[in-house]
Amino acid sequence: MATDAARADTFPKLLIRNARRYAGRPAYRHKDLGIWQVWTWEEVLEEVRAYAAGLARLGLKRGDTMAIVGSNRPKLYWSVTAAQMVGAVPVPVYADAGPDEVAFVLAHSDARFAAVEDQEQVDKLLSIAERLPKLERIVYDERRGLRDYDHGRLRAIADVIADGRGALAEEPALGQGLDREIDAGRGSDRSIILYTSGTTGQSKGVVLSAIGCINAASDTVAFDQLTAGDEALAYLPLAWVGDHYLNYAQALVAGFCIACPESADTAMQDMREIGPTFFFAPPRVFEQMLTGLMIRMEDAGPLKRRLFHAFLGVARRYGEKILNGERVPIAGRMLYALGEFLIYGPLKNVLGLSRVRTAYTAGEAIGPDLFSFYRSIGLNLKQLYGQTEAFLYLTAQPDGKIYADTVGAAMTNVDLRIAENGEILFKSPGMFVGYLKDEARTAEVMTADGYVKTGDAGFIDPKTGHLKIIDRAKDVGRLNDGSLFSPKYIENKLKYYPNIREAVVHGDAHDFVCAMLNIDLGAVGSWAERNNIVYGSYQELAGHPLVYDMLARHVEEVNRSLAEEEAMARAQIRRFLILHKELDADDGEVTRTQKVRRGFVAERYAPFIKALYDGSREADISTDVTFEDGRKVTLSARVKIRDVETVPVPVLEKVA
Repeated sequence: MATDAARADTFPKLLIRNARRYAGRPAYRHKDLGIWQVWTWEEVLEEVRAYAAGLARLGLKRGDTMAIVGSNRPKLYWSVTAAQMVGAVPVPVYADAGPDEVAFVLAHSDARFAAVEDQEQVDKLLSIAERLPKLERIVYDERRGLRDYDHGRLRAIADVIADGRGALAEEPALGQGLDREIDAGRGSDRSIILYTSGTTGQSKGVVLSAIGCINAASDTVAFDQLTAGDEALAYLPLAWVGDHYLNYAQALVAGFCIACPESADTAMQDMREIGPTFFFAPPRVFEQMLTGLMIRMEDAGPLKRRLFHAFLGVARRYGEKILNGERVPIAGRMLYALGEFLIYGPLKNVLGLSRVRTAYTAGEAIGPDLFSFYRSIGLNLKQLYGQTEAFLYLTAQPDGKIYADTVGAAMTNVDLRIAENGEILFKSPGMFVGYLKDEARTAEVMTADGYVKTGDAGFIDPKTGHLKIIDRAKDVGRLNDGSLFSPKYIENKLKYYPNIREAVVHGDAHDFVCAMLNIDLGAVGSWAERNNIVYGSYQELAGHPLVYDMLARHVEEVNRSLAEEEAMARAQIRRFLILHKELDADDGEVTRTQKVRRGFVAERYAPFIKALYDGSREADISTDVTFEDGRKVTLSARVKIRDVETVPVPVLEKVA
C-alpha cells in the first residue's frame, strides 16, 4: 500500500493514513447482544481491504454503483469504503424506505450490487427484483433468518470478507491490483450519490466528489477542533447527508471513533453508555428528549418537581451567559454551580450528554425556547445550516457567538449571497457535481456565475453578520391583508410544547391562519394516565375534548408570543384541529428525514382545510394508511374544529 498521507484525496486513502497514524486507537464500536465490540483503525483497514478484494472477486468494478440499505452498522459503513476502494460508487438508501422508494433509487442509480443489513432488507429487494434487472448481487450483514434462502446471488458480508482475506493471502497479485486501484482514485472521482429527501417532489441523486467531501469535512473538523480523541454516536439514517458528513467523512478526516447503537430503539440508552463528545441531532430528537424528561418530572415527587423548576429558573437567568463566557455576578455563578451539582449535571448524565463538547442541530429550524433550554443547562448546542448539494455546512455558530434566531456565519471557504428575491445562494468546497442523470435540473439550480440556489429565504443580520433563515422561499407568503406569513416559524413555536409532535399551518392568500396538529402519543398518553382518562387508540385520544382544551391553551400562548413580534403579530392562529392520525413517511406525508411535504399534505387533507376556513365545527375524511410491509387500510374519521382567542393588534393597511 504505497498511498502517501499527503495525497489522501479519497476516503480509502484517508483510511490507510489513519491505520498508520492511529493504528491502535478505536475507530468503530458496535453494541451487539448487549456487548460493545471495538475495532481499531488498523483492524478496520484490514477488514475493509479484505471486503474490497472479496467484492472485486464477485465482479464489482470501477464505475459501478452499490446500494447500501440498512441502519448504522460497522459493516455497512465499511461497505461504503470497500466500494470506493475498487472505484465503485456507494448509494445509501433509507432503511425504512418502502419497496417503491427503494426500487426507484436502485433503478435510477443503476445499482449492480447491494449491501443490506438483514433479512427484512433482503426480502424487500427480492420483492422488487423484477424491477431491478441490473441488480446482480446482494450481500448482507445479519445472517439470522437467511440460512435457507437461495444463495445464487446472496452472500453474507462476513463470507465476502473471509473470501477476500484468503485470496489476498494466497494471491499477491490481487493485493497489488487492489493497491493500484486505490492509488488510481482521484479527488475528482464520484465519491457517493446521496438522494434528497424529496420535500418538494421526487428525490434527486446528488453526486459528490471525493475531494469536495474531504475538503468540506476538513474545514469543519478544524472549526470545532475535532480530534482522534473524540467519539460520536452514529444513529442518523445512513442515506442522509448529515450522517455521511458528520460521522463518516469527519471521522475519517479527524480519526475519531464512530459508535453504532444496538438498534434505533436503544440509541439513547446506548448513548448514555458511550458518552459521545460530539453530538448531532435534528430538532425533533431534542424535542423528544425534552418531552421524555418532562413526562418523568410529572411523575416525580412534589419536592423534586419544585427543586427542578426552581433551578431551571436559575439556568434561564445565568446558564447561557456562563456558557458564552459573559460576566455573571458571583452569587449567580454559585447558585448555578449548585444547580449543576443537583440538577443540570444529573440531567445531562441521564440524557447521555455529560461528555459532549460540541452539539449541533439542523435539518429544520429549532424553536428558540427549546434551543435556550439546552444551552441554559450547560450543553454547548449550536446551529448549522446546510444542504445535501453543499455537503454540508454553509453556516455554523462559532463558540461564544450563539444567537437563537440565527444559524451562524458563513463556514470557512463558503461564499454566501442573498438574491434580490431573498433566496440564499452559495458556493462551497463540497459543492455537488450535479444531479444524477438530470442536467436540466442541475442547470435550474445554478446561477450564471456558478452559485447554487438553496430554495430557502433569509438575510444576513447586520448586527451579528450571521444568517437568519425565514422559511423555504416558496412557502413564505402573505395573508390577504398583506401581512407576512411564515409557516415554519409558527410551527416551531407550536412544537416547543411536548404535547404537540407535528404542526402544519395554513394562511397564505387567506384572511387568517389555521393549524392542523398531531399530538405526541407518549406525552399526551402519560398525561391521560395521570388524569384517569381512558382511551383505546391514537384517534380516540386525539379527539378527546380535554386534549382539545389542553392544545387550545398552547395555541393561545403561541398567539400571545406572536403578538409581541411586529412582523408576525397578524399571523396568529384562529382555528385548529387535531389530526386523527400521525403524519407518516410511509404515507408520503413527511420525508424520511421527517420534513413535512406541504403540497401533498394540503392536497390529502383538503376537506380539513376547507372546513377550517368555511366556519365548520367538524369535518369528515377517509385516508389510506400504509403499513411497513406495504399493506394499506382506509381510516375514516370525523374531526372537530376549535376556535381560539387571538390578541388584538393594530389593523394593517392592505398592501396593494
